[in-house]
This record gives sequence, C-alpha cells and structure tokens, in this order.
Amino acid sequence: MIFRQLFDSVSGTYSYILASRAGGEALIIDPVLEKVDRYCQLLRELDLRLVKAVDTHLHADHVTGLGALRDRTHCVTIMGEQTKADVVAMRVAEGDRIAIEGISLNVMYTPGHTDDSYSFLMGDRVFTGDTLLIRGTGRTDFQNGDARQQYESIFDRLLRLPDDTLVYPAHDYKGDTVSTIGEERRYNPRLQVGSIDEYVTLMANLKLPNPKMMDVAVPANMRVGLHQDELAKQGLSLSAREAIECLGRPDVLLVDLRETSERAKHGTLSGALHAPYPAIADNLKPGGMLREVAAATGRRIVFFCAYGERSAMAVQTAQQAGLANTAHIEGGLDAWKKAGGPVVHQ
Repeated sequence: MIFRQLFDSVSGTYSYILASRAGGEALIIDPVLEKVDRYCQLLRELDLRLVKAVDTHLHADHVTGLGALRDRTHCVTIMGEQTKADVVAMRVAEGDRIAIEGISLNVMYTPGHTDDSYSFLMGDRVFTGDTLLIRGTGRTDFQNGDARQQYESIFDRLLRLPDDTLVYPAHDYKGDTVSTIGEERRYNPRLQVGSIDEYVTLMANLKLPNPKMMDVAVPANMRVGLHQDELAKQGLSLSAREAIECLGRPDVLLVDLRETSERAKHGTLSGALHAPYPAIADNLKPGGMLREVAAATGRRIVFFCAYGERSAMAVQTAQQAGLANTAHIEGGLDAWKKAGGPVVHQ
C-alpha cells in the first residue's frame, strides 16, 4: 500500500494520500488548497491517479483543496451527508464505505467538533479528523459543535476500536504524527474524565480564541461547488422538472454516473444506463461505450449523479471529446426527488 502523510505548517493540517498500486487509483483525505500543487506533483511522481478527495468535516482553519483537486484531476469529492458544503459530489453516512481499487474506508459518523464530523477506519488505522487528536480533542464551541456528542463519538465509538489501532488526526500543533487508540485512552488528558458531564464542563472552559482563518475558511469551504448555472446558460443542463418531462422519451438516454452502492441505497431513474463516473473519459472517447451508443441511436445523453457535480464534469468531458449532444440534470437525483420525480429501487 502507498501511504503518505503530508503537513501544512500554516494551519497544522495533516493530509493523507492512499493508494494500493495496480491501476494506480488514489484517494486523499483533508487536502489544503495551498498544497494542491504539491499533491499533484507527488501523484505524478508516484504514477497515481486521484479518483476521490475526502474531507472529514467543514474546516474552519484552512480553505479545502477539494474544489481545486476536482478541477485539476476530475476526482469525486466526498463529505458526510450533514455537510453544508456545496462542492460535494458524493455524501456518505454511518456504515457506508468509500472504496477505490484495493482500498476501502469504513465510514463512522463522529459528531461533536462539528455536526458534520466523520472518521474513516481502514484496517489497522483510523483517520479521526478533529474528533480525536493526539493528546487532545477538537474544540466544540462553534459550527454546531456539541461536547456531549463528542464524548459519545470518542468513548462509545473510537475508543471501542482495538488498542493498537493507529490514530491519524487532521491536525497537530506539537509535531506528533501518529498515536494509537490505547495511548489516547491512557494518556490523553481530556479523556481522563469520570463522566460525560465532567467532559462537557472541561470543554466549556477551554476559552480558546477563534481560528485566525475562520471567517474566511468557513464561507469559502461552503461554496466551492461547480457553477452549474454556467452549463444552464449554455443549454447544457435540464432542471429537475424538465428532466422529469423527458422520462421515457425515445430520443433521450439517461446515464447514471453514481456508484453501485449509491444506486442500491438511493435508487435510480427508470431506463437509466449505469456508467460509473470514474470511467467517463474512456466511455466518451472514440470507441467508448457511450460514444458508440450516442452515434448508433442519435439519442441525447443526459447525465445525472447525486447532486450534479459529477454530471457537470461529465458534460465538460463530453464537450472536450467532441460530443456535443449531451446535458445533465442540474442538482442531480437530490433535485429530482425534491421535484417529485419517480425513483426505482432495484
């Protein structure tokens, strides 16, 4: 397995690149905007292809690299379902899995630092975001933080993992790089409490200043999404209502870009062809499946995904491949459902 821990000294943020070779698919956790060039350089040097970028929560101390990495690599951006960030192409919840070739992360909902805080368990290690830090815990006094929830996330979830589970946090300010669940249980001063009420009192009396970047980072991180209205101006998108009216039309081919797990959980649209987003470039080039179907049938390809991010990128990819007769459903399946569109479960 390829595992790289990268550090941003300005915000004290750790980012993690994971891959397992073969086809070179890679995933990054908690990227920082200012380090995107460095990530891309390392990916090139290691001959890796970034397919997924994940944030553990909405960060307040740095601007996320999710949007820039999406633009540079066309990767799928992922956060928890509670997030208010608009950049997210795939939203995950407790019990889901984030998978790339050879690697799978189990999704754990661990709120408390923020209401959208998640941890990701991969075999012998857990990426804890700001929920559990090395000899500390994430503050709980803003962004819908809740010390009671954080206590439950740590004591009822994370500390139930095996003692030798490696702990990789999203931040550190003292130079520590890794810990274990057993170490934190024994030596983390914030965990030496006798009750949930004692922990709540402890967290309420930290009196920390707000992060220097908070007023910039939080609004910026909430608005990194693709400007889907630009595609609408070019006549390359359908509103959910327009798409509902197209259902069953013989001149339209609906193409579902989501993963199999998303389709199983949230359903799909009647008659839609499944063509997962990571293979979109191959599917649209000469000889590719979607290009051949479009040429043979003359049908307009209408892409859709969960929220419109992946489908907007697919339209851009189609344009670059010289395939003009495409569009996407603005806002994705989420908008379709809100407009009352029918969904089929397989």
